[in-house]
Amino acid sequence: MNPKDSASPGSRCQITSIESDSGTAHFVYTEVSNWTILQSGDDLTLIDGGYPGQAGLVVESIRKIGGRPEAIVGALLTHAHVDHIGGLAKLAPKYGFPVYADELEVGHARRDYLQQATPADVVPLAMHGRGLRWLSKIIPLGALSKTGVTATQAFPAAANPPALDLPGRPAPVPAHGHTNGHSGFLVADGDALVSGDALVSAHMTSPLTGPQCLSKHFQHDVEANRAAVQSFTSLDAQILMPGHGPLLRTSVAQAAREALAR
Repeated sequence: MNPKDSASPGSRCQITSIESDSGTAHFVYTEVSNWTILQSGDDLTLIDGGYPGQAGLVVESIRKIGGRPEAIVGALLTHAHVDHIGGLAKLAPKYGFPVYADELEVGHARRDYLQQATPADVVPLAMHGRGLRWLSKIIPLGALSKTGVTATQAFPAAANPPALDLPGRPAPVPAHGHTNGHSGFLVADGDALVSGDALVSAHMTSPLTGPQCLSKHFQHDVEANRAAVQSFTSLDAQILMPGHGPLLRTSVAQAAREALAR
């Protein structure tokens, strides 16, 4: 495991790369939402894709690691909120790659229904400077879009489960609660957990730093999400790649315990 950080002055994203026998996991941090690129040779797997207005930045991050968007074999969703599916809704049809999600999240991704914070939910968050700044950042990026990916499929059958037959061999970790079918993914041969929004390290609306669960305003089922985070305490991963906030080089089990204690 060999972590490497790269960010140019004034860049809109920071990329941390974790090398393993299955390839390289590139964690892409931005102020408003994160995604992960798994690279094996020339082939890529994309996990999440930011807001609609970040689609170009997703492509930019792929090029920064020496990849090509045409080499995306498939994309995985932690969940179908706009800040994770928005970029994929633009990129999947353009580059012709499939999008996969937990079977309980497929309907959400297709927009058969929507489990997402409403304007009424975020009003309390807009009552302080952090919330207002967050809104000023995300609305121009397409935060109000309800577009999904109508062709989303359930995770494909794997020859050697739990790892999927995709570049980087990601292994889904059920983490239902933030949405009904929210999923995490073990990557880098199990050394890192892509935790989506079940467990984060920061959020623009939160005064906290470090491991935490998102505000109840963003959770579909608060108690189910806590149960999902509790399940992370049994994992051996030593790197947390959250949906929001910076990468943490720490025991995921310990990070989960810290979040639940807050």
